[in-house]
Amino acid sequence: MRPDRGKMQIFKHWQGLDSSARGASVAMGNFDGVHLGHQSVIAQAAANGPLGVVTFEPHPREFFAPKAPPFRLMNAEARANRLAKLGVQQLFELPFDAELAALTPEAFARDILAAGLGISHVVVGADFCFGKGRTGRASDLQALGKQYGFGVTIADLIKTEGREVSSTAIRQALSDGLPRDAAAMLGHWHRIDGEVIHGEKRGRELGYPTANMSVNGLHLPRLGVYATRIDILTGPQAGSYLGASSLGVRPMFGENTPNLETYLFDFKGDLYGQHLSVGLIDYLRPEMKFDGLPALLDQMAADCLRAREILSAL
Repeated sequence: MRPDRGKMQIFKHWQGLDSSARGASVAMGNFDGVHLGHQSVIAQAAANGPLGVVTFEPHPREFFAPKAPPFRLMNAEARANRLAKLGVQQLFELPFDAELAALTPEAFARDILAAGLGISHVVVGADFCFGKGRTGRASDLQALGKQYGFGVTIADLIKTEGREVSSTAIRQALSDGLPRDAAAMLGHWHRIDGEVIHGEKRGRELGYPTANMSVNGLHLPRLGVYATRIDILTGPQAGSYLGASSLGVRPMFGENTPNLETYLFDFKGDLYGQHLSVGLIDYLRPEMKFDGLPALLDQMAADCLRAREILSAL
């Protein structure tokens, strides 16, 4: 079961839309991370009518360089969850494929935005590019909007503490194990969303049952143990919890596929198949290989105690 995103409608195409889906004022971009700059673009779109977002799936960078290292801060589910929290009513998650990539800037504005989606207004960041070969600029979109009957606003880029807010800077902060620095640019905790999958169940045997989640396709923050805040999005135990999460390859057991394992404090129940959103709050320590299980258990107890102290101060 997928998370309930309230009143937000998700459309994965631009053709044959019902009249009720047309006429939105939209923010347009990839919105990877939905950081403060993205939120500014979205807020400006909200001032012009029913709020929509136009984005692309997969991310165009994934389409053009499918073998490149994972770079996304969010999967599509996490992005949709965050956009719903911002009050977005309509999410147009357009399939980025060879057909879309081949459209000229004019064809994109005419066929997708005007004829397909029937938008009334669009807001883009000052660095927005579109159309074949990224040849269209924000100023070009303004001219095309006048031609095809929709308004265009160009939003200024956002800075915090003297530096430009960008997905690149957020990735670097996460790689450095600085989730609070990332959160300052995001405007929210960096979260990993997804379905709880079956693992090796070692945590249960050790007295620390964990919810396992895939991080496939995502930019990996620094591997190690984090204090986390967890939202269970689906199922009878939906709600907010505190916990500690291990992001890594489990060197103690000789495995090398990264995943996220989360221990929810004071929780009992079966979460398999449910959807979680895990927010990284503080980096506690790097991954370690211990001499034996007693040393591992001692460290896990210490990690949980420290996480509780950090989270209680929020």
